[in-house]
Amino acid sequence: MDSDTLYSIGELARRTGLTVKTIRFYSDRGIVAPTDRSPAGYRLYDIDAVARLDLVRTLRELGLDLPTIRKVVDRELSLPEVAAAHAEALAVQIRVLRLRRAVLTAVAERGSTPEETELMHRLTQLSEDERRRLIGDFLDAVFDGLDAAPAFAGVMRSMTPELPDDPDAEQVQAWVELAEMSLDPDFRAAVRRMAEDQAAEQTRSDTMGPRRDIAAAVRDQVGPALTAGIDPASRQADPIVAAFTAYYAHLLDRPDDVELRRRLTTRLESVNDPRKERYLQLLAVVNGWSAPESLAPVFDWSVQALRVRTPQ
Repeated sequence: MDSDTLYSIGELARRTGLTVKTIRFYSDRGIVAPTDRSPAGYRLYDIDAVARLDLVRTLRELGLDLPTIRKVVDRELSLPEVAAAHAEALAVQIRVLRLRRAVLTAVAERGSTPEETELMHRLTQLSEDERRRLIGDFLDAVFDGLDAAPAFAGVMRSMTPELPDDPDAEQVQAWVELAEMSLDPDFRAAVRRMAEDQAAEQTRSDTMGPRRDIAAAVRDQVGPALTAGIDPASRQADPIVAAFTAYYAHLLDRPDDVELRRRLTTRLESVNDPRKERYLQLLAVVNGWSAPESLAPVFDWSVQALRVRTPQ
């Protein structure tokens, strides 16, 4: 082809790989106008039409609408500006599709009811402000009246999920499950009890100087015993149990007696609630953190060790 030659629609179709019908459609829309007409009235196009059709095909494959494409080929709009706007719109569509895929995947894996499916869908449609309010309501219910202490302010921050702008399917599914948990009254009440117990211990600790909470103390004492394979009912476990019960007695300024050990057993069972561990696992997924270490084996060992040594 040269710059002076005019071509019929059929010749243009062979050159571009588009169908005659498609080229005629673009021509009717004024996107690729004919340069002239033959004596018989057929449309004729110059070499520039090839370049325009190649560009039109590319932009259509990228999803741009015809009115926008016409403005681009007519140089009424800058192609880079159009590309940037379209890329942003695609990013929004991709995010929506990811959310839908995550919901459908969760429904399939969990065997959800229609009501549960509707709830999951609504949770994924929340704006960032709405997500913050939902979690804020949960944390307020758990820590209301306790959040004045600096330690609890830090705990509240560490329990706050931050779903990224472009989450993957796993993060979306984790967010949905975490949000459902935060709405569960039983879970809220359980976490509230843990917070109140820790606050009571913290209040006593503050009068004696900074102290680790009992969960951290038990973890440090029992962790090596677990690694060493010590049976919680064996005599080898006696000094370990004595150490963390003595610490708890000192923390509460109470004697290390049967009543204290019963109280400690209840406290560790509360801390060992699997729902709390699940919340922290989901939180790590949503926030892109490393998976938290499970303390369930530590608390299971401690509770068993206390029970065999405490009269019922």
